[in-house]
Amino acid sequence: MPQIGCACPVCTSSDPRDRRRRCGAYVTAGDTAFLIDTPPEMRLACIDFGIAKVDAVCLTHAHMDHIAGFDDVRRFNTLNGERVPVAPGDPLYRGLPYRIVGKPMACYATRETIEQMHRIFPYISTAGGAQGLYRPQIEFVDNAAPFTLGDVRVESFAVEHGFPCCGYLLTDRVTGGRLGYVSDCHEIPDAAVEKLKGVDVMVLNCLRERPHPTHLSLAAARGYLARIAPARACLIHMCHDLTHAEWLERLAGTNIEPAYDGLELKL
Repeated sequence: MPQIGCACPVCTSSDPRDRRRRCGAYVTAGDTAFLIDTPPEMRLACIDFGIAKVDAVCLTHAHMDHIAGFDDVRRFNTLNGERVPVAPGDPLYRGLPYRIVGKPMACYATRETIEQMHRIFPYISTAGGAQGLYRPQIEFVDNAAPFTLGDVRVESFAVEHGFPCCGYLLTDRVTGGRLGYVSDCHEIPDAAVEKLKGVDVMVLNCLRERPHPTHLSLAAARGYLARIAPARACLIHMCHDLTHAEWLERLAGTNIEPAYDGLELKL
């Protein structure tokens, strides 16, 4: 929000919490940092919030509102890379005594999402670009099995979104804190609900009060949260039906709150 050409109370609101970028998350634990999804505004969000370190990416699915910023991952390949001496006369000499060789990065996703990413971004590989040109340097990894990123154990699980999609359960291996993350779905399978029960924080999509065929409504989201019983819950992926203040009114007296751009959660 705001949506193009819309003059509704949310899109014209002066409350900064009503200016909603497309959904993504930045996770840090110890010396490791990673992204969940790369939405269209990722570059601007990284600049606004001073994000200069990313070691990996986890994708939920390949809808454009979650991957359109993926090309900008190339900058983190550069930031993580190393300087290599270059002398005048070298074909890669650009007026500096060095060039930066980017460091490839792992991107975890479902098999279906990986196939879709290769079709959408056919120029991505671990090698980067020829002749010193920058390209995202990515090693895609199937997320079917749990994996670790620094101190975080990451486990994916399937959700129903009308499109291949997954959520994530993050567990801090030092503190034991657990966070569930489901950005898009209209149904969470029973096995996933069992996996998520009792998490410290549950981040869950909730598009609006009215039903929707591929996203959770407020009633549906609250139903899942009652079963998961997290210590704290944050709703994301809201459309422009309600202002942030109105969401707070709907959720008064509960442990559920509407998220906003820049919200920080600590486990």
